[in-house]
Amino acid sequence: MRVTVWNEFRHEKTDDRVRAIYPDGMHQVIADALKQAGHQVRTATLDEPEHGLTAEVLAQTDVLTWWGHAAHREVSDAIVDRVQARVLDGMGLIVLHSGHASKIFRRLMGTSCQLRWREAGERERLWVVEPGHPIAEGLGPYFEVEHAEMYGERFDIPAPDMLVFVSWFEGGEVFRSGCCYHRGRGKVFYFRPGHETYPIYHNPDIQRVLVNAVAWARPSAGPAAEFGNRKPLEPIGTR
Repeated sequence: MRVTVWNEFRHEKTDDRVRAIYPDGMHQVIADALKQAGHQVRTATLDEPEHGLTAEVLAQTDVLTWWGHAAHREVSDAIVDRVQARVLDGMGLIVLHSGHASKIFRRLMGTSCQLRWREAGERERLWVVEPGHPIAEGLGPYFEVEHAEMYGERFDIPAPDMLVFVSWFEGGEVFRSGCCYHRGRGKVFYFRPGHETYPIYHNPDIQRVLVNAVAWARPSAGPAAEFGNRKPLEPIGTR
């Protein structure tokens, strides 16, 4: 599949802690994991022209992954419109960690997508609550992230079409961490782990989820939707 890995790519340039973990950017670590799974992968970042998401790039993208945090407001509304149109037309979208507050995720959810949070480097245990789902393939009943930023309920999102993971944190909170949606012809998956100051995207279980999620979110081969006025298939008798 053709995958575009999008990253804000700001923290890696300004924070030595993040640069030490992701010297080439989080997007490169994610891209490398997807390449190893056999996908055709390109990367795009916020400061590129059109944020690297030109009409041509999106037309050649089956699944888009999205990581943003500090500069959600800098994302052009025109690019959000473009991405939304592609999702509705069938492109998959994987929204990561703080991308919950991105313009595109809030647009597709229709809610604030706000939550509770705490950065204390605590342990996170992700429980697989839908073990038969393709995104959970190859995982055990649960997996753990040694140090994570806490996200806690209430998470202001619509009820997921399918909930794959629920997180428990060392401080006691829980969170819906793996949420599947359908929007138009496209599939959307929100996956919580991924705070920039921890090496979370180097974790093999996290990489497995990303690989599985991309496979799940790929476009379907179903017929294109038709809208607007149309002529009847059969004669309509007069009464």
